[in-house]
Amino acid sequence: MAKQALSFKNISALYIFLALFAIFSLWVPDTFLSADVWRSLLDTQALTALVAVALVIPLAAGSFNLAIGTEVGMGAILVAWLLAKQSIPIVPAIGLTMLAGALIGMTSGLLIVRARIDSFIATLGMSSVLLALIAWLSDSQQILNLSPSFQKLATDQLLGLTYPVWIMMSAALVVWYLLERTPTGRRVYATGGNIEASRLAGVRTSLVVVLSLVACGAIAAGAGVIATSRLATGDPTVGPAYLLPAYAAAFLGSTQFKGGRYNVWGTVVAVYVLATGVKGLQLAGAPVWIPDLFDGVALLLAVGLAKYQRTAHRASAIRRVLRMRRKLAEGPA
Repeated sequence: MAKQALSFKNISALYIFLALFAIFSLWVPDTFLSADVWRSLLDTQALTALVAVALVIPLAAGSFNLAIGTEVGMGAILVAWLLAKQSIPIVPAIGLTMLAGALIGMTSGLLIVRARIDSFIATLGMSSVLLALIAWLSDSQQILNLSPSFQKLATDQLLGLTYPVWIMMSAALVVWYLLERTPTGRRVYATGGNIEASRLAGVRTSLVVVLSLVACGAIAAGAGVIATSRLATGDPTVGPAYLLPAYAAAFLGSTQFKGGRYNVWGTVVAVYVLATGVKGLQLAGAPVWIPDLFDGVALLLAVGLAKYQRTAHRASAIRRVLRMRRKLAEGPA
């Protein structure tokens, strides 16, 4: 059991992290090993990790949310609009923004389960609608004059780490518990594994799909709130950049710990492994286009590896069943 748990196939991201750490520690030790660099890495990647954790929920339920980047963007511009243009206090503005994210997720879910539109198409269309709403709310301009007290949400620290890191870890812990330790999580994974079999088993699969997108939308909008707090401005272009890194992390994370199943901690680890590679290359003087290249290659490799692991897992299960049937057919010696 320990051998399997420590195998490269099960925790390859951790071995890759150790290799990257060793390489860049020797290559650029003065900067890479700096405590400030690592604190900055934890902080800057917290939002990406939060978005990726949100994405795990619908992926586990078998739905792709291609609107997650614009959901982040909508959250970012909506909270700025509520604060600066409508003079709504901070806490209600954040609550209304996350509620709006949940309603967006519910709309996508209903398009999938009621209108029978494929999740790719439904969420891609929703992404386009959200881009139009963002442009309308912001007039395609940054929204300024946000209060310093709102900015503290992204800049203040607790025990040496900024609030976004703690928010991300808290959200990851809650999502992990719900998916891995509750009947709701089992229904989510069952729906994602085989929706027809789950329906026949009594799982309300339509509700599972809708609620998974509701949760994803609410968390993504919350990530948008933090992005606006960090930038101290409502930027209408901020959201789409999170789409590719979130998918790369979710797919790479699915190859860790759970053998091809989308999971929270594998995703969080994947975010920081990818970020370590990018940061090391940047410190070594790599070109500015390296992050896009790194994320794109990682996504392609992660999808291929995830599909390979799922196929290998099914083949192994079939072989075990065949061996059992063969033993039963042979009977006692």
